[in-house]
Amino acid sequence: MSDVPFNDESIPVLTEVVAETAPAPAAADVPAPAAGAEPPSGALDDEAWHALEERIVARVLDRLQDRVELVLEDQVRTSMAPVLDHVVTRLATELRDGLQVTVEQVVARAVAQELAHLRTRN
Repeated sequence: MSDVPFNDESIPVLTEVVAETAPAPAAADVPAPAAGAEPPSGALDDEAWHALEERIVARVLDRLQDRVELVLEDQVRTSMAPVLDHVVTRLATELRDGLQVTVEQVVARAVAQELAHLRTRN
């Protein structure tokens, strides 16, 4: 890969995403208290924490997926360019050499046939 470290300022860090996307839990996230029970103390139970975690992970992945794909595509393109240049150069050289050998053989055969034809006429 590339020696350049991955540092794209446009990609937010996790703390920025969490700060932007972590809403206060909605009433649906916190179970309703049973009749006669004490009101919730404001702390989330394990199920609410898990739901919040899943929403944060989904949002982070959604925001990063397109950016990561673009960065990876750019890095692959950058790292593959010299390799493809080398392959094309080598292929062109091999094709040129093969074509030269073929042309030499065809010309040699044509000259030999023409000389044979001239000899049989004389």
